[in-house]
Amino acid sequence: MKISAIEAIPYAIPYRKPLRFASGEVHVAEHVLVRIITDDGLVGTAEAPARPFTYGETQASIKTVIDTLFAPQINGLSPYDREVAATRMHRTVGNHTAKAAIDMALWDIVGQSAGISVTDLLGGYADRVRVAHMLGFDEPAVMVAEAERMRSAYGITAFKVKVGRRPIELDVAVCRALRDRFADVTLYIDGNRGWTAAESAQALDAMADLGLSFAEELCPADDVIGRRWLAARARIPLFADESAARPAEITREVLDGGITGISIKTARTGFTGSLRVLGLCEGLGVDVVIGNQIDGRLGSLCSVAFGAAFERTTRRPAEVSNFLDMSDDLLQTPLLIENGELRVAEAPGLGVEIDDDKLARYRTDG
Repeated sequence: MKISAIEAIPYAIPYRKPLRFASGEVHVAEHVLVRIITDDGLVGTAEAPARPFTYGETQASIKTVIDTLFAPQINGLSPYDREVAATRMHRTVGNHTAKAAIDMALWDIVGQSAGISVTDLLGGYADRVRVAHMLGFDEPAVMVAEAERMRSAYGITAFKVKVGRRPIELDVAVCRALRDRFADVTLYIDGNRGWTAAESAQALDAMADLGLSFAEELCPADDVIGRRWLAARARIPLFADESAARPAEITREVLDGGITGISIKTARTGFTGSLRVLGLCEGLGVDVVIGNQIDGRLGSLCSVAFGAAFERTTRRPAEVSNFLDMSDDLLQTPLLIENGELRVAEAPGLGVEIDDDKLARYRTDG
């Protein structure tokens, strides 16, 4: 079995409401659908989300790098040659989500070929994950109302709260309003590097009584001294996300003493890279959480497939619900969050079925 073609199809689906956070805001899911086609008819599928404010990738750059560099490098390989494909793509720096989508599409093909799910290929620990929902910037009452809706409709009891605004009192007020309304839910915060180390310390002090589980990326990654100072005085774990996408970056951040946890995002490191990150974190004694790249259903399926595969990644709720904010999606089958959990697809591979009519409606390449 050989790879005979690779498709990179840009598409755009509006969100019902914009998601706002310290490093940007998203109104439309401008993603790239990646399909790898084999000579015996199997098709592996994944998606690459464009996040120029995080990784520098745009929809156009993802499509271009796949069409002009990565496709010629891996056409003709076996889908089982994932390390060969990764090594060839690694010659091009950056382009995290483009590489990750190709990697996950290859795993999809391998699972289909073997007749088992990607979760079972990876580790097979569980058949579901608990769900955490991400709350973007808004007024306290609006964010509380969204959390109430998510709990009532889907049974979600864990919330990631976007912070990093100035004055910090607004974000403190949001977190306090959420805790006042929900005494028993899991709350944690993500600053997307929006505060200084001093502002972060002030905010954490002001929220010390709220029982936050952890805080993510409160201040810039290049503030090495500030992050180290903050971690030394913080009374909750500090997680890295976009500042530590690769194993070498994770090692540096941990040894610098600025973090105690890592967000793993399959949209950024695929399945192969995420395996390496997970193993490194286990070896270093670093906690992990399955993060969200504001994925659609397809990206969320990938996160669930990886998150359910290992005991360590099931310890915390996974951020796999923001597809609920999209006005539509490309998948034929909806994802059902029930009792605060999302199950792994039961079909071989990733269990992906693209609705061709919807793809034709939302693709932007004519």
